[in-house]
Amino acid sequence: MTDFFTFVRDHADKLLEQILTHIGLTFVSLLLALLIGLPLGIIIARRSSLASGVLGVAGVLQTIPSVALLGFLIPLIGIGAGPALVALFLYALLPIIRNTYVGITEVSPSIKEAAKGVGMTDKQILTKVELPLALPVIFAGVRTATVINVGVATLAAYVAAGGLGEFIFSGIALSNVNMMLAGAIPAALLAVGFDLGLARLQTLSAQKLRVGALTFLILVPFLSAFYVIPGRQDKLVAGFAHEFYGRADGYPGLQKTYGLSLRPRLIDQNLMYEAIHRGQVDIISGYSTDGRIKAFDLLVLDDNRHAFPPYDAAPVVRQSTLNRYPDLGPTLNLLAGKLTDSVMTALNYQADYKKESPEVIAQRFLKEAGLFKTPMPGERSETIVMGSKVFTEQYILAEIYRQLIEGHTRLRVAGRTGLGGTQICFDALRTGSIDFYPEYTGTGLLVVLQPSAATLKALPMQADPVYQFVQRQFRQTYQLDWLKPLGFNNSYCLMMRREQARQLGIRSIDDLVKFLVKP
Repeated sequence: MTDFFTFVRDHADKLLEQILTHIGLTFVSLLLALLIGLPLGIIIARRSSLASGVLGVAGVLQTIPSVALLGFLIPLIGIGAGPALVALFLYALLPIIRNTYVGITEVSPSIKEAAKGVGMTDKQILTKVELPLALPVIFAGVRTATVINVGVATLAAYVAAGGLGEFIFSGIALSNVNMMLAGAIPAALLAVGFDLGLARLQTLSAQKLRVGALTFLILVPFLSAFYVIPGRQDKLVAGFAHEFYGRADGYPGLQKTYGLSLRPRLIDQNLMYEAIHRGQVDIISGYSTDGRIKAFDLLVLDDNRHAFPPYDAAPVVRQSTLNRYPDLGPTLNLLAGKLTDSVMTALNYQADYKKESPEVIAQRFLKEAGLFKTPMPGERSETIVMGSKVFTEQYILAEIYRQLIEGHTRLRVAGRTGLGGTQICFDALRTGSIDFYPEYTGTGLLVVLQPSAATLKALPMQADPVYQFVQRQFRQTYQLDWLKPLGFNNSYCLMMRREQARQLGIRSIDDLVKFLVKP
């Protein structure tokens, strides 16, 4: 628990920013839902023939999984606040519309008849009779919508809209429990706090409830403003993957080596390239062999101080698996040196830009390399489990391995692809949930082994020494073997749009730091 409080103390500024953004996201969307939902609820209460249709549509929207809804909205309106606010708005609609409709329709007809009898108009009956009597029910709907939005708003970090989901997503990617708790606990406390506050308002007397409702309606725009309060603005907007932001060999390494200081927007790594292509960010983290570098005409900034270690790709396999299946190791080593930087970049380009399937790409590569064999017919009684992380290159490598193994051996390959961050893959391998997966030496060094500063200082940051070090340490500590490297170095890197970088005179990370600090 001490580690958790230390993490919160060290990241207090970032946590406060996320809390305010989270509150702002919740109440901007709630304000929009109130502006649309209340009138709709009133309309369908007056015209009952529209009620089933309106409530049905709102109900269907409520059932769409939040990630699926965001995925549908991204191609339409891009990333950032837009899709997050639309999704939250849609989720908040149903409880507000339904409770407004129910609250008004359940007002006793005799009370409404009495109001007509004293000469009230329909508008007066609505504002002075129906809405005041329906207020507790309407407030129950607002309370439900608020709690729903506090929870769903954590997904805003998926599309670079900020909020407490940033720590949650980063914690999941890094298997960092303290980071996950730093996002999850405040989100839970916000939900409980808002729920208790609105529940308290519901228990007030009729006159006090009206005052409370008016106060709440005034507070909603004020709380919404938390999302648009300007913070420190960088000259260039950075968008970093959640894992890159927290890894020692990612943004923290750049801070230490270069003194780089940015307030990056955290975003799912598969959306970063779309963000820079659309001009929503100016700098992204990425991988040096990514095919979208060519597709979107990006410039990889020179790492002239070598903040990023070598990231030579190689399969990491359980020793027990190699002992059980003697032909597996030699088969995997058939790829040694066959995948150069240019070859891997071209394969990624075919998937990311040409939208070819990993299966087709893998088969074509193996044929060109003279390694493709049609799988032998007959039953395969032995199965090995292969894992991969959740980005294009890993899917391609996984498919290459599958076809290679099933063509050259009698083994069947079961895939566990898309396992997420490094720690998830490594834990699955260490515990025996998978038998092997493709990894990178720099990641094995800094994320898994995490040697002391003295050890890192003494270790030459070159391909062979780093490979030999991680191979030896993995074998001794975890009984895992690094087989022969595939031949390419997929290093972390920073990228900018080529034309923008040319205009600003930026070619290296040093140039970027100088540009950011100059007045």
